[in-house]
Amino acid sequence: MMKNLSSTITILLLFGALILIPQVFFIVDQTESAVVLFMGKPLKTIRDPGLNIRIPFVQQVLYFDNRILEYDADARVVVTKDKKNLVIDNFAKWRIEDPLKFYQTMRDEIGAQARLDDIIYSNLRAELGKYTLAQIVSENRAHIMEDVTSDTNLKAPSYGIEVIDVRIKRADLPEENEKHVFGRMQAERQQEAKRYRSEGEEKAIKIRAEADKERTILLAEAKRTAEELKGEGDAIATRIYAEAYQQDIDFFEFIRTMDAYRKSLKGETLLVLSPESEFFRYLKKSR
Repeated sequence: MMKNLSSTITILLLFGALILIPQVFFIVDQTESAVVLFMGKPLKTIRDPGLNIRIPFVQQVLYFDNRILEYDADARVVVTKDKKNLVIDNFAKWRIEDPLKFYQTMRDEIGAQARLDDIIYSNLRAELGKYTLAQIVSENRAHIMEDVTSDTNLKAPSYGIEVIDVRIKRADLPEENEKHVFGRMQAERQQEAKRYRSEGEEKAIKIRAEADKERTILLAEAKRTAEELKGEGDAIATRIYAEAYQQDIDFFEFIRTMDAYRKSLKGETLLVLSPESEFFRYLKKSR
């Protein structure tokens, strides 16, 4: 009888221990922090990993992830400085900085996501409203996102969170504005292309005029040089003829007359001259 009672007590003690141990001891992982509640009210925050003790059934433990979390917002419309609607799809990286304050203000990550959605969208709308559409989609986006992150972190600490980075995944025009904007962009590009062609044609005219001027100058100089060379050649030829004429006048006259015969009596040539003409003196001698 005593043995059965002893066994029963042992079993009851073991059963009680199995129930009480999880209620007394709890483990905080290195990837999380814990907030201990006493009768539903925050008591303390545990940040260091390890084994901890609590009062069973009176104290509760809430765990919060201390790693970097991601917030992905739904696409929303913002208005730019030049009054253009832009559909912005953004995301953010954030983490729980103060678990106790986070619990008191947000309760959980779902509440934090909703609050972040309001804060970030408000800051995005304010910052993007300072810039034109062209500036947002080009060189200023990184600077804009830095300002949005900085402005968000002015409000985030009061909720026990820190926003590490805010980025735009996608920026699109609303469907009703796309055709209008693309049409205007096309018209601007065509106007710019027309201006470039006009400037190019103007430069081409100047280049052609300059080339024509240089061509005229070169031709005039070449013609002048040619005339000078021709004059020099004629002078040299005249001098040579004169020197040859002085050496043998009869032979010179004979050669010049033979040249005249060859040029004038070539083919079917008709000459009306007197037979006694001096032109035929060498023919008369030949006969």
